[in-house]
Amino acid sequence: MKPILLHEDRLFPVDEKTRGIARELYQSVRDLPIISPHGHTDPRWFAYDENFGNATELFILPDHYVFRMLYSQGITLEQLGIRRWDGGESEADPRKIWQLFADHYYLFPGTPSRMWLDTVFKNVFGLSDMLCSDNAMDYYEFITAELAKPEYKPRALMDRFNIELIATTEGALDSLTHHGHIKDTGWDKRVITTFRPDDVVDASREDFVTNVAKLGEITGEDTTSWNGYLAALRQRRQFFREHGATATDHGHPTAATADLSVAECESLFSKVLSGDSSAAEQELFRAQMLTELAGMSVEDGMVMQIHPGSFRNHNESLFKKFGRDKGHDIPMQTDYVNALKPLLNKYGNEKNLNIILFTLDETVYARELAPLAGHYPCLKLGPAWWFHDSPEGMLRFRHNVTETAGFYNTVGFNDDTRAFLSIPARHDVARRIDCRFLAQLVVEHRVADWEAAELAQQLSYNLAKNAYNLG
Repeated sequence: MKPILLHEDRLFPVDEKTRGIARELYQSVRDLPIISPHGHTDPRWFAYDENFGNATELFILPDHYVFRMLYSQGITLEQLGIRRWDGGESEADPRKIWQLFADHYYLFPGTPSRMWLDTVFKNVFGLSDMLCSDNAMDYYEFITAELAKPEYKPRALMDRFNIELIATTEGALDSLTHHGHIKDTGWDKRVITTFRPDDVVDASREDFVTNVAKLGEITGEDTTSWNGYLAALRQRRQFFREHGATATDHGHPTAATADLSVAECESLFSKVLSGDSSAAEQELFRAQMLTELAGMSVEDGMVMQIHPGSFRNHNESLFKKFGRDKGHDIPMQTDYVNALKPLLNKYGNEKNLNIILFTLDETVYARELAPLAGHYPCLKLGPAWWFHDSPEGMLRFRHNVTETAGFYNTVGFNDDTRAFLSIPARHDVARRIDCRFLAQLVVEHRVADWEAAELAQQLSYNLAKNAYNLG
């Protein structure tokens, strides 16, 4: 057996002087509470506080980073137990799935997933030998037995991980039953929802027309009319706010925005609602809706997150079998300067508007995003996201945006994960990398040591709390 490598100075600089400063900065922030303002954990975990079932259910099935890598090496999603939409069979034995995962754990060195998983195995479960084929069942049985204990229930882990607040993400049609279950219990201050209206805004979805009709049924508004549709969205935003939401989230293919006349909006809405719209009309509708939703954020104060630049469901045959969010999404080149101009022309100087921009296109960090956020008061930059939520990705982000946007036009870190147990590991990586970056500035005499210490606190905790109105 090989030991898990989890060196106390991991991710810090090679040279001794800079490493020492990074280590000192990190020690000052390592135990700060975790603010997790954007993620995709299951709210039922925290609502009903039931024990997790087994190792496979917790580590493999919800984590598209894991099965994406395995799929790239010829392992089918059926073999990994991913449920098929079309009713086809998938592996149901969690032990077989775990053994398959362990047999191929050698695929993950150098990836963020490997660091997150090793951190969880060692720090959460106390395992010291690296996962491999030979110890796969020992791992599985031990982790599954631990998960049955009271101290591994979701709320106990929230306390153990020092997670002060976690936000889940729900679609516009969600009943928020699980959030309703914890309302007025105190836990509703620590587990909140986020409003993601893509299901009723993205006219390219196969279920868009049906979803808009359901939106009307839920709200009692006439969603066959433009004004009724907007009124229904406002009503749903208010419902989410009553369940703790402080933010919205928008996963559009591009960052395109538009500012059409009311007559043009009515005509376009009628067209997309007919189910017979073109791709260009669907894109224009999404663009207009970003501007409309920005206006609603001016009204109600909800922070607006824009997550563009992913070609969703790129593997068409997998999408037909397994549906959305199964790892077959690919980053795309993304324009922001021209795309956001209609929205910014209308609302860019509004004091009540707060927009957090994300990207999967690293080429726009210095050229577009940093100058935009370094000018418009309503704009801030989200952290390195998804494919770039990695040590090197975080460093590239800081190097490219800091000189123009500074630190205070960024929002700290969010983990954006479905894998609950990995949250502390992900935040730990972010804190280490930020301390590494700050240490370099200290060594180069670009910031003072006391200033770096203040910035480490901001990047690890305060900026996220303030950006998402969680004070």
